[in-house]
Amino acid sequence: MQPFHLAIPVDDLKAADAFYAGVLGCPRGRRSEEWIDYDFYGHQLVAHLAPEERREAASNAVDGHDVPVRHFGIVMAPAEWRALAERLKRAGVGFLIEPTIRFKGEPGEQGTFFIKDPAGNALEFKCFERPEQLFAT
Repeated sequence: MQPFHLAIPVDDLKAADAFYAGVLGCPRGRRSEEWIDYDFYGHQLVAHLAPEERREAASNAVDGHDVPVRHFGIVMAPAEWRALAERLKRAGVGFLIEPTIRFKGEPGEQGTFFIKDPAGNALEFKCFERPEQLFAT
């Protein structure tokens, strides 16, 4: 799998850094006064200072939850997903959607949870007990 590159707007680089490097444990890469690169689980995430871009995301109903339309995230191994969920709980991070199993017993069954970074960007972390179910219909 090829790594992706994603740039996100933040309104406070220090808060973004405390979250991505501190809470999530993403190693820092290059940086300037206006942006910071992170190794987001093998992918390049760049937090750009852009306070005018901050806004609440609309949501859609998905399997009984209000899922933020504008979000990004990562698919993890189940043990890594559970460990991250526990670490976030211990750190007092609030969940938009608590860790749950979505589409239980259906194609694409997955563990998922959603959180927000300090700038309001929604992040989804998911796992599949059966990775081949990622694109199941």
